[in-house]
Amino acid sequence: MPREAQAAAPGGVGKWYASRMVRSILVLRESEIRALLDPASCIEAVERAFTAYASGGAELPAVINLEVPDHRGEIHVKAGYLHGGSIYAVKVASGFYDNPVQGLPQNDGMVLVFDAVTGVPAALLLDNGFITEQRTGAAGAVAARHLARQDARVVGVVGCGNQARYQLLSLALVRAFKEARIYGRDPGKARACADELARHPGMPQGCRVGPVGSVREAVDGADIVVTVTASREPLVLAEWLRPGMHITAVGSDGPDKQELDVAVLARADVLVADSRAQCLRLGEIHHAVERGVIDASRITAELGAITAGRAPGRTAASEITVCDLTGVGVQDVAAAAVVLERAKASGRGERMAL
Repeated sequence: MPREAQAAAPGGVGKWYASRMVRSILVLRESEIRALLDPASCIEAVERAFTAYASGGAELPAVINLEVPDHRGEIHVKAGYLHGGSIYAVKVASGFYDNPVQGLPQNDGMVLVFDAVTGVPAALLLDNGFITEQRTGAAGAVAARHLARQDARVVGVVGCGNQARYQLLSLALVRAFKEARIYGRDPGKARACADELARHPGMPQGCRVGPVGSVREAVDGADIVVTVTASREPLVLAEWLRPGMHITAVGSDGPDKQELDVAVLARADVLVADSRAQCLRLGEIHHAVERGVIDASRITAELGAITAGRAPGRTAASEITVCDLTGVGVQDVAAAAVVLERAKASGRGERMAL
C-alpha cells in the first residue's frame, strides 16, 4: 500500500504518523526545577524509591562510567524505573575538576524523562546537576534518619563543595544537630561554606557552624560524619571512630575513589549499602572486600530494606553504623517525578515540538 494510502487508512500508519507530528516535550530549566524540588519532598520521594528498589519494585541497570582523563573529567550515566510509575528516566551527570578555575561549575548534567507506556520522550530537565545534588543530599538524610542516633548533636563534614551544603541542609530535616564542623583542603573554601551555612535559615536554630583544620578534627567526637569528596585515598581512619557514631560515605561513586580506610568498614557494627551489587563494584565496600578485610556477607542490608521495615537499622546507641551511598538511578526517577507532577500542576516549563 502506498504511504499516502496508509495515511488515509483508518487506524493505520496515518494515525501513527499524525500523532507523531504533534508530539512535544516539556523543557524545564534549573531555576524552575529548583522552585519545584524542595529538600523535604525530595527526602520522602527518595526514601520511597529506596523501598521500592529493595522490594523488587524497580528496575536499575548498571552505571555507565566514562572518564575524560585529558581534562580531569568524569561522566556517570544512571537510569531507573519504578514499577507502576508513569515515567522512566536517564540521568547524565558530569564532574570536570578544572572547571572552577575557568569560572565554570565543577558539576553539571541533565535528566531525560520518557513515558513509561510508550517510550516517547516526555521531558528534558536542564537542571545543571541540581537534581543529582538534591537527591544525593536526600539520600544522606534517609540514611541518617534510620542509622544515626536520635540525640546526635555534632556533625563532621569532610569536604566543602556544594554537596556538603546539600547534605547538611537535608540532614537538618531529620536530626536537630547543634554543631557542624567542616573540613576542606582549601581553608578559604571551608570558611566560605561554613559562613554560608551559618546564615542559612534551613540549618537548626542555634547551630554552630565552623571550619576545622584537619579531617581528624571533623571526625573526632562527632556523632555523624559525612564524607563528600572525590578522594582517591582514605581520609577517615578507624582509630578515630567511637561507639554510637554514624558515617555516611557519599563521594566514592567510582571504583578508584575512596574516602574511608578499609578498617572503618571492618569496625562497623551495621554496614549498609544503597545497592549491594553497585557497592561491591564502586563504593567503599568494594575496597574492603577486595582487600580481604571483610566478606560481602558483612553487608547488613540495603538501605531500602531498612526503609521498608524488612531489616533493622540502628538497634543500639553504642553501634557504629556506616552507609555506603554510590547513588542509584531510582533516586533520579523519584526526584524527576516530583518535578514533573508539580510542573504540570503549576503550568511551568516550555513545550517544544519533537
